Amino acid sequence: MTQIDYYMFTLSPFTYLAGDGLEEIAAKHGATINYKPFHLIQVFERTGGTAPKDRHISRQEYRAQELPRIAKFRGMPITEKPAFWPTNPAPSCYAIIAAQNAGGGDVGGLCQSILRACWVEDKDIADEAVVKECLVANGFDAGLTDSGMLQGAETFASNTEAAVMDNVFGAPTYVVNGQVFFGQDRLEYLDAYLSELG
Repeated sequence: MTQIDYYMFTLSPFTYLAGDGLEEIAAKHGATINYKPFHLIQVFERTGGTAPKDRHISRQEYRAQELPRIAKFRGMPITEKPAFWPTNPAPSCYAIIAAQNAGGGDVGGLCQSILRACWVEDKDIADEAVVKECLVANGFDAGLTDSGMLQGAETFASNTEAAVMDNVFGAPTYVVNGQVFFGQDRLEYLDAYLSELG
């Protein structure tokens, strides 16, 4: 069975705008998804990227145009300037890692709930209560915010290292058999590649 390594970051608007596209493609091809939350800003620092606030004004203005454009095209709501962005990504990323390890719920749904909380609902995804709410809504034990913290922290760090090794430089990124697909607008290419694999 083909595995898709999904490098995602809970503060990324483009990860939010991917919606459930990856899950639909994986189901279509019988592929599994390995959710790998990673520290995007650290990867930027190591791969020549720049945090949004430090980019040239032309890039910042283009991003401001692009987000509502993509959201409109995909029929998704978005808050262009969330009340709690940026915030600490660790609690939400650790929760996704803990949930995947625990099993029994919908990891894809959890990712999307957390991303919606930030980019639509103006909630602080660094707030434990917000993370617990997302966990429970997707079939997981709210206690994972406590029991999964240490393992979550270790895996978050190792995912960040793995991202650099896998030639990942942004989010969302999908990696299959060494093939790298960067961006929510590359899901069609991923779909086509998986079709080629049969």
